[in-house]
Parts: sequence; C-alpha cells; structure tokens
Amino acid sequence: MLKSRIEYNARKLRNNMTPAEVILWKMLKGKQLDNRKFRRQQIIGYYIIDFYCPSEHLAIELDGPIHNTTKAKQSDMKRDAYLIEHGIKVLRFKNGMVLKDPDTLLNKIRNSFDWKTKAQ
Repeated sequence: MLKSRIEYNARKLRNNMTPAEVILWKMLKGKQLDNRKFRRQQIIGYYIIDFYCPSEHLAIELDGPIHNTTKAKQSDMKRDAYLIEHGIKVLRFKNGMVLKDPDTLLNKIRNSFDWKTKAQ
C-alpha cells in the first residue's frame, strides 16, 4: 500500500515538475551531461529524489521557497542523512541557480562525478 502511494506520488511529481526542474531535466536527460544517465523523481527507500544518477550514486535536489521552513529543513536533513547512510552523495541547489546560472550548476554536478574514487 505504502509503496504504491510513493510510486503514485513520484509519477505525479514527474508530470508536474517545477519550472526549475523542467530546465534542469532538459540539460540532464539523454546522457547529455558527460554521458551520465539521470532519472527524475527516483524512489529511494521512502523518499522521492528530484534527480538521481545511478552510476555516480548521486542525488540532486532542487530547493524552492518551501524548503526554507524549519520543518522542511529538518525533513531535508533526515532525507540527506538516509541517502548518505546508503552511500549516496546529495547535492542541493536553490531553484534560482538553475534559472540564473545553469553553467555553474552543471559544473558543480560534473565536479562531483567519481566522488567515491576522489574520497579514497
């Protein structure tokens, strides 16, 4: 029951992306960024990740104004801790960065590739 609800929510989010998510997805889909495959609204555990690159174990979260509340920040910290605990690196960006400086955002994503190798 819970899994089907999460799948339903992920599908709903894929069909109703924010303007920033739409722009970033256009830059990531089809292996456009360094030939890395990204998925959107990927389910990991009980969480739905905005964008996920399986080969890099990399989650990308775009944060809009709703993420500025205390409750949302606590929820984001809990989600990030869960992902990190499961070997996934998390990058968080404000929606405005996608809109105002997409090249810098893409470079930050690119620089995080092979993060596990770099960390050793």
